[in-house]
Amino acid sequence: MKITCDEATTICDKTQYGEATLWEKIKLNIHLFMCKNCRLYSKQNKIITKCIHSHEHKINETCNCLNEDEKNVMEKELETHL
Repeated sequence: MKITCDEATTICDKTQYGEATLWEKIKLNIHLFMCKNCRLYSKQNKIITKCIHSHEHKINETCNCLNEDEKNVMEKELETHL
């Protein structure tokens, strides 16, 4: 039932992406109750995710991505150097 801090941070990350099982969440919450450092990690992780989601539309609007032709040219250049 007891998990390490490494396992707790992994489960914390999985929880943010909706990939953690119920049992993992239970183990994480027990660990967070006892571990100050992991509680801080979890709190900071939530804040970062919230900030990213609130600015996501701005990031998508200003993204300068390569079009398909530019990608193909770059791929050919990389192939010639390998």
